[in-house]
Amino acid sequence: MTGWQVPSSSMHRILKLAKHRLILTIAVVQLLYGSAHAIDFAHDVAPILRKHCVKCHGGAEAEGGFSINTRALFLESDAARPGSSAESRFIELIRSTDDDERMPPKDLPPLSPEETETLAEWVDEGLPWTEAFTFAESTYQAPLLPREVSLPGPADANPIDQIIDDYLNQRGLPPIEPVDDATFLRRASLDLIGLLPTPEHLAEYLSDASKTKRERLIDQLLENEIAYTEHWLTFWNDLLRNDYDGTGFITGGRKQISQWLYRSLIDNKPFDQFTRELVAPPSDASRGFIDGIKWRGNVSAGQTNEIQFAQSVAQSFLGINLKCASCHDSFIDRWKLSDAYSLAAVYSQQPLEIHRCDKPIGKTAKPGWLFPELGEIQKDAPRDQRLKQLADLVTDPNNGRYSRTIVNRLWAQMMGRGIVHPLDAMHTEPWNEDLLDFLANFLVESGYDLKAVLRLIAISRAYGSRSESLDHDPQTELEYVYRGRRAKRMTAEQYLDAVWQLSGAGPNEFDAPVTRGKVDKDQVDQIDLKGEWIWGDSAADGKAPAAGEQLVFRKTIDLPAGVVSGAAVVTADNSFELYIGRRKVAAGDDWTRPQTIAMGGRFKKGNNEFVIVARNAGESPNLAGLFFEARLILADGSVVEVASDASWQYTDGPPVGGREGRLGRIVGPWKGIISLGRPDVYSSVDAPAKRALATGVSRESSMVRASLLKSDFLMRSLGRPNRDQIVTSRPADLTTLEAIDLANRDTLAGAIASGAERLRANDPSTRDFVSEIYRFALSREPTGAEWKTIAEELGDDPTAESIEDLLWAICVMPEFMMVR
Repeated sequence: MTGWQVPSSSMHRILKLAKHRLILTIAVVQLLYGSAHAIDFAHDVAPILRKHCVKCHGGAEAEGGFSINTRALFLESDAARPGSSAESRFIELIRSTDDDERMPPKDLPPLSPEETETLAEWVDEGLPWTEAFTFAESTYQAPLLPREVSLPGPADANPIDQIIDDYLNQRGLPPIEPVDDATFLRRASLDLIGLLPTPEHLAEYLSDASKTKRERLIDQLLENEIAYTEHWLTFWNDLLRNDYDGTGFITGGRKQISQWLYRSLIDNKPFDQFTRELVAPPSDASRGFIDGIKWRGNVSAGQTNEIQFAQSVAQSFLGINLKCASCHDSFIDRWKLSDAYSLAAVYSQQPLEIHRCDKPIGKTAKPGWLFPELGEIQKDAPRDQRLKQLADLVTDPNNGRYSRTIVNRLWAQMMGRGIVHPLDAMHTEPWNEDLLDFLANFLVESGYDLKAVLRLIAISRAYGSRSESLDHDPQTELEYVYRGRRAKRMTAEQYLDAVWQLSGAGPNEFDAPVTRGKVDKDQVDQIDLKGEWIWGDSAADGKAPAAGEQLVFRKTIDLPAGVVSGAAVVTADNSFELYIGRRKVAAGDDWTRPQTIAMGGRFKKGNNEFVIVARNAGESPNLAGLFFEARLILADGSVVEVASDASWQYTDGPPVGGREGRLGRIVGPWKGIISLGRPDVYSSVDAPAKRALATGVSRESSMVRASLLKSDFLMRSLGRPNRDQIVTSRPADLTTLEAIDLANRDTLAGAIASGAERLRANDPSTRDFVSEIYRFALSREPTGAEWKTIAEELGDDPTAESIEDLLWAICVMPEFMMVR
């Protein structure tokens, strides 16, 4: 797609279709992505072609002028018509009953019916082909050791730009033009911290006339430790197979590394130390990676924890996919069954029998690793010592495969495509060896500082240049030629975060078992909790309130300025609902886990009111209480503390009326609360409450990020994997079936409806709020034609429903969904 802005005629139709969201979403998805592929080329198709076709039509052979070495060569012969197996000559020949015509020839075994059907389905799906895969015999040998790179100059230029400028010059390609500042700001913000730049940030950045503003922007984004960490959690959870629920957790056969990972990212732990702590865990905090998933019942030999270990270490840190070699010698690279089992034996605590295609072959694997030229594993050493030896070998500075693999992954995250592609085929020739090796050397020389690598990429002219305009199918390329960064689709997490930013309707609770923010013990210890546990008259004189009792508490505060950031913690024995401005913002039913609520933007100058509906549970009278404490940072820089104490009031009169998420009318009468002080029985809440307040008062932690949530149907529709397997790149396609899910999920619809209500409640002019939405969502103002169309649809006094339609229209625009 060469352009991203929607023509005015299309915008008019999109706004009309916004009233029919399913049709709108499907239409845009088909426009942007087409259809996705169910056939896995590498595992379903390549083995069939290699078994039956390569002998005569692959490698150096091309009988009848027909070569299947690459997709482009396959199509040159007109043997296949992508999308129609019925019109594809090679399928016709495979199915032929004429012995003189059938392929393979009559002296060779025919394809089975299942193999024939797989190839036909492959053609019907468009002949998907793993990019850069070839049946040709490669003369390229991927180096193992690091390689010194001589930079072509000029010496004062970014090394990346020196290498790429030289690459373009050698091919007679023109320099790539830089993007405008607004596009660069949105791109860098989404790539580095996963968030849209606010309209205020956009205005500030565009008004900066300094020549170094792009470099300063990159530094500011990387210094935003919380936003950086919670964005890159997505990448690392995928790569390390970590999640918050799913297969194995209920039965205890799988353990998270979430808290260790969060702390490692926020501390920017050197990558060699990071890797060593995963391969040879010093504690249980990071052990979940190597232990994998203990599947229930009988499992195949290729699913054992030992084989999972070999696959995980090889794929995550060395860019080697051992899945094929875990069952038999690989069809697609040089790795053998014995290689996979030797690596698995490093982890195994008992003799490990080798299985081929799930059948034992009578041999026992000996501990070893994939590159013995760098050093050996001591075969008779205890397991923990073997793991430490492996960790040292993987992270050895002489192991160029290790450093090349991670910088290639980071380049792909920032630039849309790896220097080596696919990412888990590091034996494949890079499109620029000097660039790959320079970045790998830079990583090692920087002390394995991942942020330093990201910074070097982000401040380069290459990163700040226009994205490549693709006017062809990448699968048809005989050779990839770099023509600029490739635009990419937002991740599920980025997309939801962006919608929540626009709507102001993000969640208040998260699932990841982490302490958010970067805070040390001294900061936590300095927090002096002032909140008391409170209840009504039923708790006076040590009495136990009745089971099922419900009370409504309130506190009014008068603020000299609006709240720009801050946090509150609230919990109740047994449950609560917190309302601010009569809108529910948090709820909880486990008093041992106080909820943290971001306070930024929730209060205006003047009088503001908290209302909390609390309930006691149980079957007989029992202890009940409510605890609340907040730190509010105001626009004038002052800090206001609010805590549950004797100044609060309560009533036992239930709210009347109201609707979902909105507080009804409260009749009263209001009375003074009963303070319970700080009972010892509730002391376990103090530590998490202090941590929450210490980390939650910063602006950066004001919104719960999607990366901290368990996956749901919507996120899976948007490409988030279930993480039962390692995932190094997410699908670029969104299917029509997924679009149906996207349009019907309450998560998205609720957020957009809430955002529309919020915008309508502010009673803005159409021009003002449309301008704000466009600047926030797209980092630009509407075009003149867009203004005209939107004004016609919304009028001078837009309803919440018409604003909701506009938000829907923008949130499914290709321009919004892409990082370009």
